[in-house]
Amino acid sequence: MTAPEITIATSADRDAVVGSLVAAFVKDPVLRYLFPDEDTYPRYAAAFFGHLFDKRVHRSSIWTIGGGASVAIWEPPAELPAELSAELPAELSAAGHGSPDSGFAAHFPAGVLARVQGYDKAVHAVLPAFPFWYLGVLGTHPDSAGRGWGRAVMRAGLDRAAADGLPAILETSNPANVELYRRAGWEVVDSLSEPVPTWIMRQPTR
Repeated sequence: MTAPEITIATSADRDAVVGSLVAAFVKDPVLRYLFPDEDTYPRYAAAFFGHLFDKRVHRSSIWTIGGGASVAIWEPPAELPAELSAELPAELSAAGHGSPDSGFAAHFPAGVLARVQGYDKAVHAVLPAFPFWYLGVLGTHPDSAGRGWGRAVMRAGLDRAAADGLPAILETSNPANVELYRRAGWEVVDSLSEPVPTWIMRQPTR
């Protein structure tokens, strides 16, 4: 069977993409550290992924397949001169998560927001200083798992990074994913022990 076409997400894909990611990450170590309560996880995770989608959809760096069943949210390298970027706080200059804004913060109580910001800060501390494409989120709805769609949308971003002559970076807190990513050409370059064990991985420039 021929796989569906890979497309760049638009605002019309938001609900499908967010729904897939909420379902895909229900047992993810980081998401459950951030949002451990079963009753509030769906709402908080939807706000979290919706924020990431909204930040990147206008940069044409979200690839989807199957109507949003599988999605890769990539962050392009920061488009700032190196000397200016170096003067900015990490949460503003580094590619990847970015600092939660006031609209995002309004979705969460103080304790939850503190966990989100604490994890964000810890990751930023180990991200490279050089330009790179950042695979912020890769997920497939459980109903569509096992079809190779996740690898397909990941590859679309890797091809874009290769076209720019830049490496790619991701982070994962799921130990099982480390070996899966290694098989796809990624290598571990750093790690965190707190607040959640997390591996930083790099796909070399192709």
